[in-house]
Amino acid sequence: MAQNAEHVLDHFELFRGPEYQQMLANKKKMFENPRDPAEVERIREWTKTPEYREKNFAREALTVNPAKACQPLGAVFASVGFEGTLPFVHGSQGCVAYYRSHLSRHFKEPSSCVSSSMTEDAAVFGGLNNMIDGLANSYNMYKPRMIAVSTTCMAEVIGDDLNAFIKTSKEKGSVPAEFDVPFAHTPAFVGSHVTGYDNALKGILEHFWDGKAGTAPKLERAPNEKINFIGGFDGYTVGNLREIKRIFELMGIQYTILADNSDVFDTPTDGEFRMYDGGTTLEDAANAVHAKATISMQQWCTEKTLPFISDRGHEVVAFNYPVGVSATDEFLMALSRISGKDIPEELTRERGRLVDAMADSNAHIHGKKFAIYGDPDLCYGLAAFLLELGAEPIHVLATNGNKAWEEKIRALFAGSSFGQNCHAYRGRDLWHMRSLLFTEPVDFLIGNTYGKYLERDTGTPLIRIGFPIFDRHHHHRYPVWGYQGGMNVLVKILDKIFEEIDKNTNIAGKTDYSFDIIR
Repeated sequence: MAQNAEHVLDHFELFRGPEYQQMLANKKKMFENPRDPAEVERIREWTKTPEYREKNFAREALTVNPAKACQPLGAVFASVGFEGTLPFVHGSQGCVAYYRSHLSRHFKEPSSCVSSSMTEDAAVFGGLNNMIDGLANSYNMYKPRMIAVSTTCMAEVIGDDLNAFIKTSKEKGSVPAEFDVPFAHTPAFVGSHVTGYDNALKGILEHFWDGKAGTAPKLERAPNEKINFIGGFDGYTVGNLREIKRIFELMGIQYTILADNSDVFDTPTDGEFRMYDGGTTLEDAANAVHAKATISMQQWCTEKTLPFISDRGHEVVAFNYPVGVSATDEFLMALSRISGKDIPEELTRERGRLVDAMADSNAHIHGKKFAIYGDPDLCYGLAAFLLELGAEPIHVLATNGNKAWEEKIRALFAGSSFGQNCHAYRGRDLWHMRSLLFTEPVDFLIGNTYGKYLERDTGTPLIRIGFPIFDRHHHHRYPVWGYQGGMNVLVKILDKIFEEIDKNTNIAGKTDYSFDIIR
């Protein structure tokens, strides 16, 4: 082989060597059941046609590359937002490895989570013993302040009762009777990661506010001047939550961030391993019941949590991933109204700078056509910002979007002259998006890392915004909410536009009539 210790080749060079090329060719011939290349190419071209699109959109029993993950991933994401909390997934080790790797690959940080290690015997006889041993091991080995339990498919299919299992585990001495073990049932075969986030957060608040599982008495509400804030499942949680804290502090508002995972996904390298870092303190989580209001930055991430909070007497307000000028205006005006605090001059000036930047670049974005996919709130927020920029979000696809989301985003399109040819697609996947891109091409695609296959296949340039972003680093450190976040999104879009202009006008003496120094 071409690899040697004196000159180590990276994989993209190594696998181009003749011996590897021959090995791959033999593998294809002997094990991959190859078909006639001409027939493969004929079918490939047919899949780009309106005829195939009609068949593609008619399918009901198959999902191809959905733009979502499963519930327990969202539950783990929410759980690590609380002080010293260890997520505990009642299911198999392989499932938990997926959640940990998904989060680690996006945030480039260790992601702590344990499982009850259910195997075939637990699938037949139930996972109670796994819970008893797992909670004991987790409590003694990792010294958490709280263990937050969720479930996988296996535990849900056989009907394991978390409430009963946790009570029995405490009776058996796995953890002290007063130790906090909130839980949520998060069946991975329904909903998505945003559903799991919602279920887990509601379960934690029920635990502290209503004394669920008998750990604490139900708290009587004594309203104060604080505002609770919920970010939702967000791949930009590090940058976004820090930006939100800055805004609250500029306005002089007392606040509690519920499920604050901004630090645990951005720990420093200074010689100390932080298994738990930051997070909403358990005391603050309990006292959050006394707040005067609760704000959710993502409506579709908190469909169950917000009604639960509203029933406790809070005013609740939900937004849809506010990106850009108008959406941030609405957020700040709601903050000002609820808190009685004025919007400071510093934020007003930030608004003006974003408006100025949009005006400076309007000629390059106006009229451009985009396709967007991702979580429902993200899709809505990005579509609203594109309309604000004079662009057209032609295709907006949310695999985990529901009918209410579809109706709301259609109303958004109807309210803008740039939205007249735009369409929303709920419950569709990235193979549907492929048909849309071939039959109704757009200028740019916005979505997560998985869109790079659509970019390669359809030639539609990808702007990476969403979760997960595996093949680029550190995007999560920069906010996309607020005026500052809108500026970051604007720059990201413009950079891609300019890169494509340069790419398509770079042949000297032939196409370089637009290979300009000044844009």
